[in-house]
Amino acid sequence: MKLETIKIGRIVNAHGIRGEVRVQPRDLDPNLLTRFDTFLLDGQPVKPSANHVHKSVVLMKFPGVDDMNAALDLKGKDLYIRRADAHLPEGTYFDDELLGLQVYDADSDECLGELVRVEQYPAHRVYTVRGTHEYLIPAVPDVFIKSVDLDANRMEVHTLEGMATDAD
Repeated sequence: MKLETIKIGRIVNAHGIRGEVRVQPRDLDPNLLTRFDTFLLDGQPVKPSANHVHKSVVLMKFPGVDDMNAALDLKGKDLYIRRADAHLPEGTYFDDELLGLQVYDADSDECLGELVRVEQYPAHRVYTVRGTHEYLIPAVPDVFIKSVDLDANRMEVHTLEGMATDAD
């Protein structure tokens, strides 16, 4: 599903006494957040004056947030980006965009169901597809994932025997 905005992280705490906040990235490399100039906070565009990775979180300094108390007021808020600003490589998508896609077997054109969950494992992501059966499909392009078309709300996959978790 094409989305206008993508949730990319959550402000989890203040950092220091000068108003910086700690942003926990959501299922992506923290360095990706440093590539953006503008974020959406409470639906409003905001440009951080500082944005850098510290361990596994991103530290940001927002205009008007000048002390620890102001930074703590932002704790628990979600941070978004405009999808158009992401400039991801061709064939790369955010997990939220894939949820709700209709998934079809590339060989038989049979509808397997709807993509309902994306789970991150050390080797790669795994897509959970629910229809008449539940399928766990490794997110490996050209091996299991043949094509993704967000405009058509369609994903084509190659399946192997045993991928349906509840099949006999």
